Amino acid sequence: MSFTVPSPKDAILAAQNVTMRFGGIVAVNDMNVALPQGSICGIIGPNGAGKTTLFNILSGFYTPTEGDVLFKGKSIRKKSPDRVCKLGIARTFQNIRLSSQMTVLENVMVGCHVRRHCSWWMAALGLPNYYREEDEIRDKARALVEKVDLGAMQNEKAGSLPYGAQRRLEIARALATEPSLLLLDEPAAGMNPQESLDLLHFIRQIREEFNLTILLIEHDMKVVMGVCEYIWVMEYGALIAEGEPAAIQENPEVIRAYLGDDFVKGH
Repeated sequence: MSFTVPSPKDAILAAQNVTMRFGGIVAVNDMNVALPQGSICGIIGPNGAGKTTLFNILSGFYTPTEGDVLFKGKSIRKKSPDRVCKLGIARTFQNIRLSSQMTVLENVMVGCHVRRHCSWWMAALGLPNYYREEDEIRDKARALVEKVDLGAMQNEKAGSLPYGAQRRLEIARALATEPSLLLLDEPAAGMNPQESLDLLHFIRQIREEFNLTILLIEHDMKVVMGVCEYIWVMEYGALIAEGEPAAIQENPEVIRAYLGDDFVKGH
């Protein structure tokens, strides 16, 4: 079945004519992206293409200079990252941002707190509702840790984990916020070939298990071509191509700007 790009009002997430300027530098130039609910899509391009800047716009860290971002049909253009997260968009980062001195379990519990109902002051008063919810959060976090195959490490400090395990932990923490859309910024970075292959299957698994839509930035083309249903290609902040993986691999402009002849010959 071919992939159909939805209209902005029908997309779970849509960037409409988004431009981001930093002084005289145009980091993202008139980008349009629309994700169907339940899809796994990708954004690729050379370093400096503007991919992470676009992610920062979609997740509320930057307000675009021009254009709008719609989530489930409503503008999130001026909403803060915490508000965007509560609406249902979670993300990971190119450079892992875990609390290294906290345990694996505690890191995931931090993500769970986005959905908590009791206020911090209830703990000082010894109110039972606070401690009941805290127990529920711990149980939820423990279940997520098990799902990403880190159960045996749940009491270890996050900073002591192998790199691939830290990546899975960061994804688990994002899942703890109960998102409907997950943004993954270079999830395979630093992984060996087997870890990258495992990640490919893991992304498919969490899409089904958590009813997610996933948008990822990735340089590992085996992951991108293996898991993405549709791809946008950026260069110098602008969109140079979009399409299904087979079409992207054969696009002369994409080959010139990013993939290279060696990649194409290998496929």
